[in-house]
Amino acid sequence: MFPYDPDLLAAVEIVPESIADVVAIMQTIDGHCVNGDGLKWFNLLYMQVTQAVEARVNAGDFLNPAWMATLDVGFAGFYFRAIASSLAGQSTPGCWQALFARRNQTELARIQFALTGMNAHINHDLPQAVLAQCRAEQIEPQRSTPQYADFTSLNTTLDGLIQQAIKDMRLRLLGEELPPVADFDDRVAAFSIGAAREVAWENAELLWRTDSLLPAFDAFLLSLDTATAVASEALLIPIP
Repeated sequence: MFPYDPDLLAAVEIVPESIADVVAIMQTIDGHCVNGDGLKWFNLLYMQVTQAVEARVNAGDFLNPAWMATLDVGFAGFYFRAIASSLAGQSTPGCWQALFARRNQTELARIQFALTGMNAHINHDLPQAVLAQCRAEQIEPQRSTPQYADFTSLNTTLDGLIQQAIKDMRLRLLGEELPPVADFDDRVAAFSIGAAREVAWENAELLWRTDSLLPAFDAFLLSLDTATAVASEALLIPIP
């Protein structure tokens, strides 16, 4: 779709081992993507979020900074793998493919791509990232844990970044200002990072409980992608 896609593929095939590695890959993506590429705007917002998490980890601003750092790296891996599978022409979650298929549609707004990426990454990927880390450390995802306390403590930080992005990215891809559109503004106003992340944790708990029941586990993941893809499609309806 874009002449630099092979460079993006090479960048996301690198497996990060630290938050600094994640940021470096995101910086590479940002450096390649032009303004008319919708991927640029989700990646930019996600990079800002990741840098905020890195700052809090480095400051020891969590009950368990190492757990949060590992979660951040594992979580980012889902994003990078989605890019890689799409660019390689392989099966990609529908919630992500909705974004990738429209990357060059310049009538769409920057904030539409930013929120669509957030929708896919939080609603589809985050429950799986939490589950993967809890499996690795044999810690059941529960609300009574320090991990959950750290998880939710990020909400205020993330909400501030997203609200700023809503102001800064209310432009079409090439920079044209958007007209006031009540329906679109209502969709944006309805987006709540705290509510989305709370549902993601709940879904991680559900995945934990169905982990040994493969038919139920797989069916739940499929339904999760299907529902998230519907939301992605709705977020990417062109604005007149």
